[in-house]
Amino acid sequence: MKIALLTDGIYPYVVGGMQKHSYYLAKYLAQNGVYVDLYHTGPTEANTTKLDCFTEEELAFINPIYIPFPSVGNFLGHYVLESYLYSADIYHLLKKRELANFIYAQGFTGWKTIIEKKKGANLPHVGVNFHGVEMFQQAPSFIVKLQYLLLSAPVAFLLKNTDFVFSLGGKLTGIQMALTSKKILEIPIGIETHWLKQSQQAKNETVRKFVFVGRFERRKGIEELQEAVKNLSEKHTFTFYFIGPIPKEKQLKNKKVNYLGLIKNEQEIKRVLNSCDVLVCPSYSEGMPTVILEAMASGLAVIATDVGAVSLLVQEETGWLIPVANKQALEQAIVEAINCNETDLESKKNNAIKLVKNRYTWDSIVKETIEKVVNL
Repeated sequence: MKIALLTDGIYPYVVGGMQKHSYYLAKYLAQNGVYVDLYHTGPTEANTTKLDCFTEEELAFINPIYIPFPSVGNFLGHYVLESYLYSADIYHLLKKRELANFIYAQGFTGWKTIIEKKKGANLPHVGVNFHGVEMFQQAPSFIVKLQYLLLSAPVAFLLKNTDFVFSLGGKLTGIQMALTSKKILEIPIGIETHWLKQSQQAKNETVRKFVFVGRFERRKGIEELQEAVKNLSEKHTFTFYFIGPIPKEKQLKNKKVNYLGLIKNEQEIKRVLNSCDVLVCPSYSEGMPTVILEAMASGLAVIATDVGAVSLLVQEETGWLIPVANKQALEQAIVEAINCNETDLESKKNNAIKLVKNRYTWDSIVKETIEKVVNL
């Protein structure tokens, strides 16, 4: 079996949830004997047939096809046009190759392919995965709302005209059902088993440790989070870590807050997570964040907003699920986590590990993907 995997980048060459999903999808499909034509982009070092993120054994099943991402200037809507042009470049190469059994398109990458198939081109089934479909979730500002409006029409077109739609589950399925009559394949993202702790033992520490992992991006809710941390630091004892490229001028000047910057080394991220108690993810919109899975597998409880597929991961048993854009609920959840007794917190942490182990490892996710695609 061969799958053509179309993506706008492969982790770690390109950082992002979709890019990390593409990397793991290619990796585990290859490990299960599925041939993958990998159409991707990224920096010049990604332009190689020997992608060093894969083993030699995996590369025996992976055929990397590098395509430079077009640049048309920095005007309103430039990303949409660039995405279409990139999808056209992919299609021109795709039609020259031996047909795969299935085309798996991340985001806009299958745009031109879907148009040509709609016109009658001889192509296999195409499935599209828009992950969080953020443009149909709540916008955190007027500017972001305008950006979402530019994206919503082409996304709706692709969802209506593809053969199949992939959903990560939760609220995302409902969003996409309102936009298309096509069959929706619910398959979550996964995590590698080496992230899993056997169990979380009580630390018996008096200071609760929190962590946020992500970019300084408006939809991540970081402004609300920093405001909450600032307000609570005057009355409560805790330590808060921020992992990600947070501009220095945007950082809080607070002895209880530590900014660790962008960390690319997985072992270092693990080390920080293993030292913490609670991950905070107050986003306005999400798909199924890999960082939540990584934190849960590392034995952290989670405070997160009820967006995307987050509710499949974060419940009372594993943390605190709060309404989106609710500063009071965010502060209250952090206070509850600070005051949570060690036994109850340990229970949430161990439940988090068990949930990931039982449902969200790549070993099982890729088998589910192969089975559903084969049976189409």
